[in-house]
Amino acid sequence: MSLTFLAEGKTIRIKAHGYSMYPAIRPGSLILIEPLRKKGNPVRGEIVALKRENGLVVHRVVRREVKNGIIYYITRGDSNSRADRPVTEDKIAGRIIKSEPTGENPVPADIRINTKPSYFFNRIKVISILVIHKLKKVLK
Repeated sequence: MSLTFLAEGKTIRIKAHGYSMYPAIRPGSLILIEPLRKKGNPVRGEIVALKRENGLVVHRVVRREVKNGIIYYITRGDSNSRADRPVTEDKIAGRIIKSEPTGENPVPADIRINTKPSYFFNRIKVISILVIHKLKKVLK
């Protein structure tokens, strides 16, 4: 349904899940996604929503490549170990334009353009968080 609203030119609000964009976007953050066409092509460092078989994935644009006259965008989660496969613009559903705090996560997401995320340190932070969560479950 979210893809339908974006295709109709409407902005949607979704709750973020997972740690791929940690610490910029934390699980439980509420993010607003607007259709890509409202402001044109995505730029390096901008956070976009990608169309995937199981819904939307929110990652940052790390570069743009042109091959045989076709523009490809390479994205990556801020705490992911590697970049995603290149996608064409039709696979980008929208861009993240705003974040709102929630009871689950009172800290708004940092959606500013960032061309140099600290991938390694972000990944270490996420691994630490997940290990602590598992230890807490085991110790209960």
